[in-house]
Amino acid sequence: MYIPAIYKNENREDIISFLQKNSFGILINQNDGNILATHIPLELEIKENGEQFLEGHISKENPQWQTFENDNRILAIFSGPHTYISSSWYDHENVPTWNYIAVHVYGKVKILNFEETILSLKKLVDKYEVNSKNPIRIEDLSEKTMRQAKGIIAFRIEITSIEAVKKVSQNRDEKNHQNIISELEKTKDYNACQIAQEMAKNKK
Repeated sequence: MYIPAIYKNENREDIISFLQKNSFGILINQNDGNILATHIPLELEIKENGEQFLEGHISKENPQWQTFENDNRILAIFSGPHTYISSSWYDHENVPTWNYIAVHVYGKVKILNFEETILSLKKLVDKYEVNSKNPIRIEDLSEKTMRQAKGIIAFRIEITSIEAVKKVSQNRDEKNHQNIISELEKTKDYNACQIAQEMAKNKK
């Protein structure tokens, strides 16, 4: 990913937090010159020794998993808030731009066995059911319902490198930076307000 130095994010804790909060990504690989992509949750796991990996699953009917053995290299793309920045908000003439946050994760994929698949599903469900009034637990589902797990392919991605970009008007002086934040907040748009918050945090 092309990242100008001023926008490169190398803060490990910030990147981990981003991946945990924005875990719905795009799984991309190639096979015989064809580019394949699937939109799925990809959960970041961190072992006690600091090793990081992603876990996810796709339908057995999705042919993408069948290409993993041919080439186990994977790219996972995660997008965060993004918004248009009007140059009318500056105190000088310039061109409009776009502020955004994104992370690219590169790694090697390995298919999990059935027991590992169930454990992966349990972690996924537990994470997203935590705020439910009546949370569902994998352990409580019937054998009949759990047969559906045989219809998926779960996998783990050993992370080899991460590229992170956070473009939040770092190239603007204090006056114009504050003007942009103010104008974004006025829009009441979710993405715009999220970028405004990131801009304010980034200046601290």
